[in-house]
Amino acid sequence: MAARELDEILREVRRVQIQARRQVNDLLAGEYASAFKGRGMEFESVREYVPGDDIRTIDWNVTARSDVPFIKTFREERESTIVIAVDVSASSAFGTAIRSKLDLAIEVAAVLMFTAIRNNDKVGLLLFADDVVRYVPPCKGRGSVLRLIRELLSVEPIHKTTDIAKALQYLGRVHHRRCILFVLSDFMSHDFSRELSIANQRHDCIAFVLRDPREEILPNVGWIAFQDAETGRVVELDSSRSSVRNWYAEQARVRDEQLNEVLRRAQVERLTLRTDRPYSHDLQLFFLARERAR
Repeated sequence: MAARELDEILREVRRVQIQARRQVNDLLAGEYASAFKGRGMEFESVREYVPGDDIRTIDWNVTARSDVPFIKTFREERESTIVIAVDVSASSAFGTAIRSKLDLAIEVAAVLMFTAIRNNDKVGLLLFADDVVRYVPPCKGRGSVLRLIRELLSVEPIHKTTDIAKALQYLGRVHHRRCILFVLSDFMSHDFSRELSIANQRHDCIAFVLRDPREEILPNVGWIAFQDAETGRVVELDSSRSSVRNWYAEQARVRDEQLNEVLRRAQVERLTLRTDRPYSHDLQLFFLARERAR
């Protein structure tokens, strides 16, 4: 990598770091801590039994030695492991508003990372397109997060299709402990319903669906040539015809309903993030809703 390119990446890392930490400080830290609990309960100490305590927590060994009933006390294990899977296929470069879908994914991933390390969680990164591009195992600390952000910023969208199933299969092979898995993608992929269901049984999977307005609404600007970034196929449409615009919107609606059905069957929560509006409020509402549901 040329020195100039490295300098540009480091400047961008700094910008993303400042932006992400501001979002964490202002909006997300409390909601995140409540919405994502640790892996379970761990033993803390024993104390004498008092009426009303759950008899299932009696420590029979200590009780037998002291002739006085004692119970075990536990505390919630707060440390969690976060894995952020980011789609870097060709379609991630698309964006007609404030940012591209990949730019949006990078910013949101950075917010999640800084929020996680503030809660003493481990964070890992999985980049994928039609295959896994890069996997960084979960680790702790600000330095590790900055390394992950550099990985994100240095990646270029790959002129390949999206294969979420393959990414989930890979994660199942390399990461066996339960984690919170965020998948950031437009989810325009081959069928991945079975792999998503399996992954959500092992982990706590969350789908962050990235959308651009031009994927849903066709403007009235006459003839438009569309090239599929992943397949290279070119299609021309006459956007001045209302029937064409309606057909286009209907196709987008059907795709979204199909995705909703896949996520519903896998019992995976969804948050839609858009390239044409700020994401911080949507993230906050998502964390609050999850906290209340728990």
